[in-house]
Amino acid sequence: MEIIKFVDIGEGITEGRIQKWLVKDGDTVKEDQAVAQVETDKAVASIPAPASGIIKIVAKEGSDIKVGGVMAYLGSKDEISKAGTGEDVPLANAKSDKTIKPQQSPVQNKQAVSEDHDKRVIAPPSVRHMAEELGIDIGNVKGSGPNGRITLDDVKNYSTKKPTDSQKGAVAAASSADNADIERLPLSPTRKAMAKNMELSWQMPTASHIDLINANALFGVVQKEKEKTLKRLNVKLSYLPFIIKAAVEALKENPNFNASYDREKQEIIVKKHYNIGIAAEAPDGLKVVVIKDSDKKSIVELAKELDELHKKALDRTISLSEMKDSSFTITNVGSLGGGFIAIPVINYPDVAILGITLIRDMPVVDEDKIVPGKVLPFTVTFDHRVVDGAEAVKFGNAFKSYMEDPEFLDML
Repeated sequence: MEIIKFVDIGEGITEGRIQKWLVKDGDTVKEDQAVAQVETDKAVASIPAPASGIIKIVAKEGSDIKVGGVMAYLGSKDEISKAGTGEDVPLANAKSDKTIKPQQSPVQNKQAVSEDHDKRVIAPPSVRHMAEELGIDIGNVKGSGPNGRITLDDVKNYSTKKPTDSQKGAVAAASSADNADIERLPLSPTRKAMAKNMELSWQMPTASHIDLINANALFGVVQKEKEKTLKRLNVKLSYLPFIIKAAVEALKENPNFNASYDREKQEIIVKKHYNIGIAAEAPDGLKVVVIKDSDKKSIVELAKELDELHKKALDRTISLSEMKDSSFTITNVGSLGGGFIAIPVINYPDVAILGITLIRDMPVVDEDKIVPGKVLPFTVTFDHRVVDGAEAVKFGNAFKSYMEDPEFLDML
C-alpha cells in the first residue's frame, strides 16, 4: 500500500491547508493523477498519486497539514479496508521515499502524539494559541481528530480535568468569548505569508516620494490602441503595461532601486534583470505575481502575460515560480478605483515599490492656460538605507518623463 503525503515542495514551506480533494474517497486513481490541491503561503500545489489504486482519504478539506503529513492511502480493496484500523498492513514507499520504514497506522500515530509530546503534535495555529493562553503543554493533550490532530474541544476538555486558578479564569473567558457576538477567523496561508512579509518590511526605515503625471498622452495612446489590440490580437490593453515599461526604463537609469539589501553584510544587491512584481487581487488575499525579464517584452506581450497571471491568481492555479524573484514591485490601486494618494508597503526584500492610483480629470497648466487634463498620481516608497530622497526624486522624474511621452514604448 502507498502513502500520499504532503511532500516538501521547497521555498521553505513547512505546512499547508488542504484546499480541495479532486477525487472522492474510494475512487480508483491512476499513477501521477492529481488527487488534491494544497494551499501554501506561496501558491496552490497539486498533489499527485504516487501509484495507481483505490484511495482512502484521511485528511479533510480545510485542514492544515505539515510537510510529511499523511493525506491518504492507496492500495487494493483489501488493503484499503484495513488502513487506519491498526491491523498490520504493509505500506509501500512513495516514489520519493525509497528507504523509509513502514509507517504507523493513524491509531498508532495518536498514541505517538501524546507519548512524544511536541515532536509529533498535529494542531492548527488557533488550537496552539488557545493552549498557550490556558497555560497548557499541548504535547500532553491527546488528539481526537484524524491522525491524532488536536482540536479546540480536546484542549478545552483537557483544561477542565485539573485546572489551575489561572486556567479556570482563562477557560471561563474562552467560553464567554465563544458565546459572545464575535467570530474568530484563522488566517489563510496567504494571509500568514503577507503578515510575515509586512512585519519584515516594517523593520525597514522607509520614506516616500509623491508626484503627479500629466497623463493626457498616455490616455490618448491607450484609447487609440486598445480596440486594435483586442480585435487583431485578442489582448485587453490597459495602462499597466505602459507603467511597467516606463518603470523599467527609470530603473535602468537608477539601478539601486532595482535591488535588495543584505543586512548582515551591509551590501546592496543590484539586480541585472528586471523582474517586475505586480500586486494582484486574489480570493484569499493579495498576491505578487512576477513578470520575468520585463525589459525584453513589448507592451502587448506584457498585457497578455498580465492577464494570464491575474487569471491564475484568481482561480488559485498560480505557481511558485510565477511569484518569486521580483526585483521591483508595482501596486496599481487605480485598477480598483481607489485613492488619490497611496503609501504602499515595500514587498520585502525589494528596495522600493511604486504605487499607482486612479487617473483623474483635473485642471492642468498648458502653455500658461489652465485646461482640463488627465492626471495620474504616483508614490515611490523606498528603503532609506539604500537610497535617499534625492535619488527617489531622480527616479520619479525619470518615470514621469517616460509616462508623459509613451510613444517611445514598443507596442509589439
